[in-house]
Formats: sequence, C-alpha cells, structure tokens
Amino acid sequence: MADLFADFTPPAPEPVADGPLADRLRPASLGEVVGQGHLTGPDGAIGRMVAAGRLSSMVLWGPPGTGKTTIARLLAAAVGLRYAQISAVFSGVADLKKVFAEAREHGRLGKRTLLFVDEIHRFNRAQQDGFLPYVEDGTVTLVGATTENPSFELNAALLSRAQVLILHRLDAGALAELLARAEAVEGRALPLDEAARAALIASADGDGRFLLNQAETLFAIALDAPLDPAGLSALLQRRVAVYDKDREGHYNLISALHKSLRGSDPQAALYYMARMLSAGEEPLYVLRRLTRFASEDIGLADPQALVQCLAAKDAYDFLGSPEGELAIVQACLYCATAPKSNAAYTAQKAAWKSARETGSLMPPPSILNAPTRLMKDIGYGKGYAYDHDHADGFSGADYWPEAMAAQRFYEPSGRGFEQRIAERMTWWDERRRTGE
Repeated sequence: MADLFADFTPPAPEPVADGPLADRLRPASLGEVVGQGHLTGPDGAIGRMVAAGRLSSMVLWGPPGTGKTTIARLLAAAVGLRYAQISAVFSGVADLKKVFAEAREHGRLGKRTLLFVDEIHRFNRAQQDGFLPYVEDGTVTLVGATTENPSFELNAALLSRAQVLILHRLDAGALAELLARAEAVEGRALPLDEAARAALIASADGDGRFLLNQAETLFAIALDAPLDPAGLSALLQRRVAVYDKDREGHYNLISALHKSLRGSDPQAALYYMARMLSAGEEPLYVLRRLTRFASEDIGLADPQALVQCLAAKDAYDFLGSPEGELAIVQACLYCATAPKSNAAYTAQKAAWKSARETGSLMPPPSILNAPTRLMKDIGYGKGYAYDHDHADGFSGADYWPEAMAAQRFYEPSGRGFEQRIAERMTWWDERRRTGE
C-alpha cells in the first residue's frame, strides 16, 4: 500500500527560498491568482464550485503562463482532493493505466483524486476515450489544460463530460501586479525607469511566467543605473508571439485579416497581416488568401484586385523575403480599399446548385457545333444567330436548355466597375424583353 502514495504530489508545495522566482511567487490560494477573477472570484465558475465543496471535471483553456497548472493545484487543496499530475507530452497508455489504478485504490480508502493532465490536446482520440469510464464513475475528477481550442482538439464525448473554462491572457494590470509581488519578495525595485517597466510588461505578451523569468534575470544583474527601454531591449529578448501555423492562432488571424479586408479597414488588415508574417507564417499562404479574397469579396467591382494579387505573388517569387513582402502589403492595401462585391461568389454558388439540380439537360440545338453531316441533318447549329451580324453585336437569342427557364445567378452590386456592368445587363435584358 505504501507504493500507492509514493508519487503523491502535494497540492501546494512550499516554495524553496532560493528557488526560481516564479516558484516562490506561486499563489497559495485561489484568491492570489491574478488575471482570472472571472473564474476564481465568488461569482466565477471555479469560485462557485469551491464554495459548494464539489468539483466537476473541466478543461482549462488559455494561453501559456496564465495559471492553468497553479489553479489545478489550488483546486485540489481547496476541496480536499488528492492531486495527481501527468503530461500528455511524456505519458502513454501504461502511465494512464497506472494513474487510474492508483486513483481507484485511493478512492477505496476514501480519498478521491483530482487528475491534472497538462497539454491534454496532445493525447490522440483513442487515448482521450480512455478517460471516459474513469470520469463517469468518479474515479478521477479530470482537470485538463490546453492552449488549443478544445472544439478542434478534444473528443466530443470528453467535452460533453467536462466544462470548458477559458483563461484570459494576462493584461497589463495583472502583469504589473506580478512585478510588484516579485519586488516585494526580492525586497528591492527592478532596475528600470517607468518607460522600461512598461516595455517589459508589453514584451511579455500576456505570459506571466515569461515576465517573472525576465524579472529574475534583471534582479540577477548588477546595474549602475536603471535601464531605459533601449537598454532593456539590448539586454533582454522579447517573447516570441504565440502562433502555430496549423492551429487556432493561424485560423483566428486569417479570419481577422479577411474580415478587416471585407470591412474596408486597411489599417486593421495590415496589422493582422503583419502579425501573421512576423510570427513566421508562409508569405505564399497569405498571398493565396488575398487572391481568394479578390475574387470572393471584390470580384468585378474592381477586376484589378485579382491582377494586383497575382502580380504580388510574382513579385514575391522574384524578390523573396524581406523585399518581396512589400508587394504583399501593396496587394493587401489595394484589396482593403477597393469597392466590395460578393456578386461573383453568390453567382457561383447559385449556378453550381442549379447545375446539380438540372442534371444533363441538353443546350438548345441552335448553339451546338455540327462538325459532321449527321449532326447538321438532325438540327445541330440550325438557326444560330451570330451576334456580330446584329446591331450593337447583340442578337437577344435564348441560350438556355429548352426544358429549363432562364435563370438569374449574377446580380452586379452597382459598386465600382459593376455599376457599368449592371447598366449593360439592364440594356441587354430590355432588348431581350422587347425583341428589338
């Protein structure tokens, strides 16, 4: 039985006096967790569960350095549960079986287990399914942590048995509070002027752990005078932006770029594009999205938008980075400031739908080619009206299958170049109607 308790992790370990700063500042209660009051406060989901003395399984979703592991430990302590922790990065099926067996034995002794699973999204679908019976029968109260959107990364069956609680990126106020706590623990102020202090907070990009690691470096350096922003920049590296090119950050930013373009906001569009490219996104991916946008959201309101995007692609192919990125900027600004129309996009969807529904209807014989005598004999090409032989190059002929009424898929928006197209189509429609 002694082995069962060998790997027991206490909920709130005492910080080591000379340990890392982030460890020494680890909160001792949920009330000390910064930036997550919407969850840990009296009216928050976690606060209410703790007040009731009963936890349900949950998934903590949020950026790195926002307190997911800390909250899990404090939850176990707050409601008197045994705390066990595994990481999906280092654990396999054997590790899971061991954890569940130990939790079951502790349950028989009257001690329920809170199982914290870090990076839970890294378990595959089959491994995630393995949690279900143990969550359902109460063997463990599962607390998973993930930086990825659970909707994409976790099984629906697992999500149906756990609440998803969203942790916020730490704002400037929360990060400033962390720095104040660090200075209190160290017994001295950081060697920074006010501008450098603000720059340090901004450089953390919402990650409390990163901020404290930076502060620890500054405390360890002997400086004659407080640093200004330039001195801080020379001494410390800025945090690399969180951005996975195949995960949610990627899709969030491309969505923001597309909608900023559609909303004709060149400043916001340029900002989101800069976020993507500076974080390492493939420039050709951005160019592909701009090219799609030029057809989907501008279309014939400004036919040059598509030309600009393809020219930017050629320029980037020719120049490479960083010089070729200016051509991508030009295409982005052109698309953002161009008149907008989704008429071509709407027409495509309507035409495709009609084509699927009408099957294999034959075009009228008059507009079919007749390369053989047999085809001429059965009427192919008979009565075809050659438009160039008519006044204004327009015959007004009916080009639709005989068994199908004429359809109207494309409706010009009346914006930009489409205003002229709309006028032309109206003139043609009137000529068809009157037969003149």
